[in-house]
Amino acid sequence: MQIEPIGIFHGDAVYKYDVPRQGRLFAGHPGRIELAKGQNFETALRDLNGFERIWVIFQFHENEGWRPTTRPPVPAPGRDRIGTFASRSPYRPNPIGLSCVRLLRVDGLTLYVDEADLLNGTPVLDIKPYIPMADAFPGARAGWVDEQALDLWTIETSPEFEAQNRWLLENAGFDLKSFAQVQLACGPFDVTRKRIALNECACTGELSYRTFRIDFEYGESERRISLKKIRSGYSELELDEVADIYKDKAIHRGFLACFGVT
Repeated sequence: MQIEPIGIFHGDAVYKYDVPRQGRLFAGHPGRIELAKGQNFETALRDLNGFERIWVIFQFHENEGWRPTTRPPVPAPGRDRIGTFASRSPYRPNPIGLSCVRLLRVDGLTLYVDEADLLNGTPVLDIKPYIPMADAFPGARAGWVDEQALDLWTIETSPEFEAQNRWLLENAGFDLKSFAQVQLACGPFDVTRKRIALNECACTGELSYRTFRIDFEYGESERRISLKKIRSGYSELELDEVADIYKDKAIHRGFLACFGVT
């Protein structure tokens, strides 16, 4: 069997830790699917504009290998690991994923979408319309998922954080507020899945986003996290070096010039 991608997804999530567990948690981050030219896909897209949601079948192109069991992000009590076929794990015998995304519009060979849990550069294998009558079963049992005890937290932000995040969004397209909400709103302190460091005595923590750091405070009893400020992950010495592996030192220099945060 031979399968060829029909197009490529382009979006905000460049690294695996940028991608939310579910696309609906990533609202407000539009992306686009660019279909291949010369395949008569323009005709294949006819009549799709009337659908609010579509199924995107894609390839987990950066994953290798798989295991028969996996540890879910929020395990049910007494179920630390579950069978891979009973999970949404991206590590599968055949690296194929399925995402129900919001379709914003179709323009030629480009589909503009939102709420997509795909990495930038993901090969798209097929597209199908989401049909509520056929695809939605809200009363269906969900196995171990029904047993989950969700560890939900409220996320707050300081004025300083809001100003810094606004600057990064306008100047680099980085939305650290949305990233932190996705990472910290449920089971926030799982260090095996998040780039996070905690000071339990002070009830403070640090969440990493690429080469930036988010400082936060938390209260266990009220289940509340306050995002305090954003810092550069570079030292002064590192910023002075010519090497720029991640091609982002100019953004950091501009950020520091504006906010003076070290």
